[in-house]
Amino acid sequence: MTALDPASQQQAHTLYRDHHGWLQGWLRKKLGCPFDAADLVHDTYARVLARRELAGINEPRSYLATVAHGLMVNHLRRKDLERAYLETLASLPVSSAPSPEARALALEALLEIDVMLDGLPIAVRRAFLLCQLEGLGHAEIAARLGVSVGSVRQYIARALRQCLELSA
Repeated sequence: MTALDPASQQQAHTLYRDHHGWLQGWLRKKLGCPFDAADLVHDTYARVLARRELAGINEPRSYLATVAHGLMVNHLRRKDLERAYLETLASLPVSSAPSPEARALALEALLEIDVMLDGLPIAVRRAFLLCQLEGLGHAEIAARLGVSVGSVRQYIARALRQCLELSA
């Protein structure tokens, strides 16, 4: 990333000085964890600075809250995914539990898949995950989601297309 010009540097400094404390408090209240809040404040300002459009921010708190909210949703979704994975691992017999390295690789792959599926409608995501992770057939997925088998086929195809496009 290239350096900001002096005017943008001043705008960034003012944005940070005037709103950092407020944003940290807002996120701490939402998350209940000061450490996660601090991380997301950092990520929020990094995202805002990367956009380089500081002069066009008319409502800074609203803008910062919007950016932070999106990052927070992603953060919480990743934590939920990690928690579900760890719960699944805990239910396995000790003899069939994967090594720590295999666990880390599997979790990383799950997080990458989650990013690839981001933005798809929830029914499309669920159909894909039920098929890929739980090994359910199209008829079983259709029954669970309350849709037709044809819809399930379309959902899975759509999710696969998106994964392929994003991995290329």
